[in-house]
Amino acid sequence: MAPIEEDELPRRRQVLEKPRFDGWDVSQLQDYIAELKAEIARAEVAIGARNDHRSAAEAFFRKP
Repeated sequence: MAPIEEDELPRRRQVLEKPRFDGWDVSQLQDYIAELKAEIARAEVAIGARNDHRSAAEAFFRKP
């Protein structure tokens, strides 16, 4: 059996740093929110893909 490569191991979730908003103007805050929403959308796409795979596997192994 081939050894498991480090890239193949599950990665731990990184904890997001919570920036201090002192000194940020409204535009910077809006940009930050847009970045967070884009990351949320990316995570939701990943969740959808995993749910699709699970549904396909369950359908395949479902007893007639």
